[in-house]
Order: sequence, then structure tokens, then C-alpha cells
Amino acid sequence: MNQRRGIILLSITGALLATVSSCVPYDSVQFQKQLNVRLADTMATRETVLLFHNLKEIAKSGKIIFGHQNSTEYGVFWRSDSLRSDVKDVCGSYPGVYGWDFESIPKSDSDKVRHRVPLLVRQAYERGGINTFSWHIDNPITGRKFYDTTIAVRHILPGGTHFHKYLRILDTMVEYTRQMVDKKGNPIPIIFRPYHEFDGSWFWWGRSFCTREEFIKLWQITVEYLRHYKKVNNFLYAYSPDRFFITEEEYLERYPGDEYVDILGMDNYFDFYLGGDSSTIVQKKLIIISTLAARKNKIAAFTETGQERVIDSTWFTKKLYPMLDHDSVRIAYIMVWRNANPQHFYIPFPGHSAAQDFIEFRNKPRMLFEDDLPPLYHTVIMSDLLAKVFEGSKKTTLDPRN
Repeated sequence: MNQRRGIILLSITGALLATVSSCVPYDSVQFQKQLNVRLADTMATRETVLLFHNLKEIAKSGKIIFGHQNSTEYGVFWRSDSLRSDVKDVCGSYPGVYGWDFESIPKSDSDKVRHRVPLLVRQAYERGGINTFSWHIDNPITGRKFYDTTIAVRHILPGGTHFHKYLRILDTMVEYTRQMVDKKGNPIPIIFRPYHEFDGSWFWWGRSFCTREEFIKLWQITVEYLRHYKKVNNFLYAYSPDRFFITEEEYLERYPGDEYVDILGMDNYFDFYLGGDSSTIVQKKLIIISTLAARKNKIAAFTETGQERVIDSTWFTKKLYPMLDHDSVRIAYIMVWRNANPQHFYIPFPGHSAAQDFIEFRNKPRMLFEDDLPPLYHTVIMSDLLAKVFEGSKKTTLDPRN
């Protein structure tokens, strides 16, 4: 974080900081009540509650944090360099949000493989970034990949033939997250985004392969098992359908309830490829999410999007940013997909034709990258003071030709 911004932020939130750093024994319920928030987990850790509160305030202020999937794990032409990111190589800052996936829980016993992602999560957290995990879970009935749409949901619910197997899968995931701790051994807050794009029919948990009631029950038992039985108190839960809604009612059709969700998201690639002003279509859906989040005291986010291979060299400034730059779009963050190889990437790399456009996007007034973030885990941020923090500040830029 920029040191000047940090000093300003600490000075204008001094009174609230005294409360956060109090020696009084921590009580999550009282802390949430004090901050006027209510998480899905009433026992959430202090850092997790602060992350929720601060993301809500950032969204309220009109700022938007930029995120990238697998950003420090690999890039278009590199692998295994945890200090590198195609985002940073182009614009001078890491993304503010890092996307990971519990699909990557290693089956190898190699320490290097087993600890790779937890190390990257810890490094992102120590720099002040945010970590979010999706879950492309294999079909628990067949053991095949998530695209295997053999009917599964009804069989992994309580009373189903594979219910206990599903719980063991959750146990494995929880054990993996136990590595994701800070230097003092405290659990790092994670945004968990299970069963995403459920309104489509390409994953085994999709609309065509389970009823509304079955999906809601699956979500609820998953959250209950994690927070109550496994005592996982560092998760925020993100609900993220794909693009198949045009009203609030359609968006909430499979909503599991306010007590099971913290973040209202949307995954959307396809709408950008429609003819005409497709950005307007995306914007209208983000306004629906923003409105719902404000009403429910939740956080809104654009949880997954992007243009593969960035074939439009002005996509970020001419297509994406105008869609975000609307008074009624109040989302905490936006995340684009990964940079895997020269045929599958969503962020320009140095020398790419869209690199300069991405730098311009990074410098847009609403966008925040990691270097711009206030201390999200240790300070109470207030939306009406954020403008003072960022007023007159300049962002780092690099020459994209390097």
C-alpha cells in the first residue's frame, strides 16, 4: 500500500482503530453488531469481519478492486515465480483480488506441490490482497471431472447414497485450508465461491441436473458443515450465478437465504459477445446485484468475466470500464480469468497490443489495484472518507513495450 495513503487512512480512522485493537476479548457477534454487519458466520474471525465491512464500504464509495485468477501462480510465458504476475508486469501493481480454486488440492505428496497455493495465498494476504476460491469439484458419484453431468446432487444430500463421501470431500478441503495462515498462525480470510454458474447446465450442479430445492439444500448443508462442525470461521460465502437473469426474482431463484450468503456475485462472459451495446446488458445486471446487496446489507461483486486472448485491444477502457462507471453499479471487486498460455489468457502481457489500454484502465478513477488498497484486515474503513485517502494520488505505470 502507498505509505502516504496509509498514514492518511490511519489518522482519519483513529477513533475506530482504538476499538479494533482493543484488548477486550473478541466476540464476533458483538463486533459485527458494532460495525452494523451480519455475516453468514456469526463466529467469523475479526479479520474476516473487517474484510466484509471494508469491502462493503469500498463498494459504497464507488471504488472497485481489480482481480485476476491464478495471477502469481503462472502467466502466459512463465511458471513458478511467486513474485511475478502478468498484471504487475504490465501496469506496475499486483491485482487486489487473487482467484484460486479448490480443484487444485494436490493429490501429490510432494511438499512443493502441496504448499504452493497456500504460500501464494499467504503472500497475497501479507501484501494486503484478497483471496477468493471457486470450486470445480469432481463429480462425487463418478469421480470424473466437473463437466460430467451424471446426476449427483440428490445423492450427496443427507440420506443420499454418497452423503458421507461428500462430507469427507469437505474434510479434505478444510484440511487444505488449515495451511492458509498468517505468521502468527491465524487463519487468512477467504472468499469461498462454491457451485458457481449454477443457472447454466455445464456443471453437474447446474440447473438441468438438480431441482431448486436440491441445490438450496446442498448449499445450506455445505455452509452449515463448514462453519458449525468444522469450525471454519474465516470464510465469506459468495453466491454467483451466470448471466441467465434479467430480474431480481430470477437472480434469487436458487438463493439459499441471507444467513448462508455474504456476497452477491455474477459470472458473465457471454453477454459481452452479443451484438449492439452488450455492455449495457451487463451493466443492468450489475445494477440488479448492487441494489439487492444494498437492501440485504451484503456485498456485490462481478465474480468472473473477461475476454479470452483480449482480441479487442481497447476492451478494458472502451467496453469494460464504461460498463462499471455508473452511479448505480456498486460492486466491491471484479475478477477476470487466468493467463494460462498464449491461447488462453485474459490479461495482456508485456508487448501485447492491449497492454497500453490495460495501463489506462488501471489508472481510471474507480479502479483499485493492490498498491491502492487501504489496510483491509486491521482498520475500519468508512466510505465517505475514502475520497480523501485517494485524492491527488497517482498510480504507477510501466512502459508496456518493455
